[in-house]
Amino acid sequence: MIKLSGVIITYNEEEHLEKCLKSLIDVVDEIVVVDSFSTDKTPEICKQYKVRFIQNPFEGYIEQKNFALSQTKYDYILSLDGDEALSEVLKKSILKVKADWTFDGYYCNRLNNYCGQWIKHSDWYPDKKLRLFKKDSGEWKGINPHDRYTLKKGLNSGKLKGDLLHWIYRDYSEHNLKVEHFSTIAANAYNKLGKKSSLFKIIFRPLWAFFKAYFLRLGFLDGLNGFVICVQTYNVTFLKYIKLYKLNKTKP
Repeated sequence: MIKLSGVIITYNEEEHLEKCLKSLIDVVDEIVVVDSFSTDKTPEICKQYKVRFIQNPFEGYIEQKNFALSQTKYDYILSLDGDEALSEVLKKSILKVKADWTFDGYYCNRLNNYCGQWIKHSDWYPDKKLRLFKKDSGEWKGINPHDRYTLKKGLNSGKLKGDLLHWIYRDYSEHNLKVEHFSTIAANAYNKLGKKSSLFKIIFRPLWAFFKAYFLRLGFLDGLNGFVICVQTYNVTFLKYIKLYKLNKTKP
């Protein structure tokens, strides 16, 4: 059976971190937490568990997750965020893979809890994530704040049974704050990559984002919260492109 390193990046994750750690205990052979100098009880919670706790300045989600990989002892990785936990079905599926590792990486579905409701549609489910993989089989890529682990060309992936549980926002106010925050991060990342905004993108990309999430991906089946999520999908897309437009204009 392979040895598996559980990796978590954290910043002020006291609300959900214990659920995350408890779900890993019987599955992984070490837990590495890379923390961005939390000011809440995150360090104290980690001390209650058998965790290797490392603090590292935060330069971006992608950068922090790649740094975290470099701190692991074993050649096989299970990567979680501090507000995620393994479902019981997913635990069993991972244990089976540990006994018979076949692919270079494994996907699972992430199930998001929004204001107390598990969201089953829109862009939020199945929300496929590759979180179990062999070390050096790829790297974290994407455009901050949206990271994804990408396997090297020619490598193969499999699928795990069960859901990765994610407690995303406790209330609408928190969602509003995150929309403002994440749209700024995304606009800055796009600007650094030389991407351009335009009036067309400002108007039509948010509309398409809402239409796709609410109608094509059945967000309306999640009721009022499904509608709110799709409206916020519109908002974050609109803000990203309007902020990018301003950055484009001020860029020397």
